Amino acid sequence: MLAAHPLLWSQLAFALILAGGLYLFISEKLRIDVTAMLILLALVLTGILDEKQALSGFASEPAIIVASVFVISGALAATGVTEHIGVWIGRAGGRTEWRTIAVVMPLVALLASFTHHVMVTAMMLPLLLKHARDHHLPASRLLMPMSLAASLGTTLTLVSAPAFLLANDQLQRAGAEGLGIFAITPIGLALVVVGTGYMLVARWLLPKRSGERGEDDYLRLGRFRTELVVIPGGQWCTRTLAEMQKAIGPSVQVLGWLRDGVPRTDLTAASPLLGNDVLLIEAGADELMSLHEDPGLDLNAIARFGEQLSGEGHPQLVQTVVAPGSEFIGRSIRELDFARQFHAIVVGLWRRSGPMGGRLSDARLQEGDLLVLWGRPSRFAELATHHGFLLLAPFTGEAKRRLRAPLALAILAATVLAAATEWLPPPLAFLLGAVAMVATGCIDVKQAYRAIDVRIFVMIAGVIPLGIAMEQTGTADLLATGLAQLVAHWPPLAVLLVMFTAAALLTQPMSDSATVALLGPVAIALAQVLDLPPTPFVVCTALGAVVAFLTPIGHHGNLLILGPGQYRFGDFLRVGLPLTVVIGFVSAWMARWLWLGGPLLPAFG
Repeated sequence: MLAAHPLLWSQLAFALILAGGLYLFISEKLRIDVTAMLILLALVLTGILDEKQALSGFASEPAIIVASVFVISGALAATGVTEHIGVWIGRAGGRTEWRTIAVVMPLVALLASFTHHVMVTAMMLPLLLKHARDHHLPASRLLMPMSLAASLGTTLTLVSAPAFLLANDQLQRAGAEGLGIFAITPIGLALVVVGTGYMLVARWLLPKRSGERGEDDYLRLGRFRTELVVIPGGQWCTRTLAEMQKAIGPSVQVLGWLRDGVPRTDLTAASPLLGNDVLLIEAGADELMSLHEDPGLDLNAIARFGEQLSGEGHPQLVQTVVAPGSEFIGRSIRELDFARQFHAIVVGLWRRSGPMGGRLSDARLQEGDLLVLWGRPSRFAELATHHGFLLLAPFTGEAKRRLRAPLALAILAATVLAAATEWLPPPLAFLLGAVAMVATGCIDVKQAYRAIDVRIFVMIAGVIPLGIAMEQTGTADLLATGLAQLVAHWPPLAVLLVMFTAAALLTQPMSDSATVALLGPVAIALAQVLDLPPTPFVVCTALGAVVAFLTPIGHHGNLLILGPGQYRFGDFLRVGLPLTVVIGFVSAWMARWLWLGGPLLPAFG
């Protein structure tokens, strides 16, 4: 019977593959990229797709743009652009909840429109936690609006969320006109305004929790005490401290200034730096590495004792922890004379709490102190086996290329302009932008590859054939026909809401890309049955997959704030359910106005 009906066989095989894939996506027994590859292989082995169709996702426009956007986002982070913007946003937030929300949400949304929203959430999380602590605000009242804004920001451009790229690819495959880079921007602007207004009015729904558990670790781990020396004749000689601070980043805190070995309290940010001046500072891991590699500065300990060290291999930074009961507890770094005992130099110190004194060399060690050491690899063996230390690991900081920040911004602007004006096709424009970031040194090759989230790239390449198979087997038409019979006499606005709702519910256990890959073909087929343009139906499906703010598992950004904000599952549902209803209606209304000729403003009376 099945042999006589190859279409029925292919639909049955596709249904079984889809059921298995949905089970793996929802249960998360395997990584999402592995599940996507298994689905792809199953479609080939059952004969539903040929090899060319199965591998088409890897050369598709969405996959190329997503990989390129990851590299561009990584370059903006590597040059300090995103951090600088994030600090400015935190300062503009003011001292009250409503002002912080009103400032942070639109600016975070704008920042997420051309970068990955999870990266934006991760960048803003410690800044808002510190802002909440400094101004005695409950962190839980700030983090959820910020995470929502990062998700809403992805609706401002076509390239900021993989789901929209997949939707555009599906429309083009169906013969419809593709979406421009700013085609969904009117909807995105409306959603950002509505989302911000909702959070301002309904912020009383947010729980009042300080987020102190996890805040201490998140903010303070990685703040190292160190000393800098200004190299005579270097780029910072005779330039002011303010100029140097602006270049190296706002998170570096100057605690003291020594000239000729004498502390100077009369020197200010407007005072010029002179050769051999020593600055006592606190800086994060990335900033410490940046300062170490700055040609006009050096870590004071290295400048003083670096030539005394012997050994083989290129000098490097490592970190170690003072063990409980260590013989070094209570002794100062000066007394221990690391250069002689361990052929290494202490260049930085992190301490969970308590004072450290003025000079780094005068700090008396405590249990749990984390030391940053500089030395040669061949000399680290003795240190690694010493019972006074718990751990010896490579230093995790990455140098920021802050001097290339203007260049990174110029490349981003040129990339967006080339794609928006269609001077170059969007995939080629963003690929060129990513290559330019690497070629100009805004980000090195290793960082660029690390910036690409391979799981998302592979998943997108794997779920695109799923949509092709859904169309080819007639499954999409079958589902659309059944749905059309149900909504045949419904107004277009109601049908758009149905597609948004279906995607909003399905995206909670699944990724937004997988949701669009599954429902996009159904939306296209439904539009064809109803004899309407497919664009608004596919766009509403993608919007439902991206901006449904119902649960902490619906978006990776929500998972980042779950612990620091001390949120519970019910907090997201209480705040997100009415918000998602409002967002769904606005999305459907705007889509009807843009592509179906509906009214922009509702008619009253």
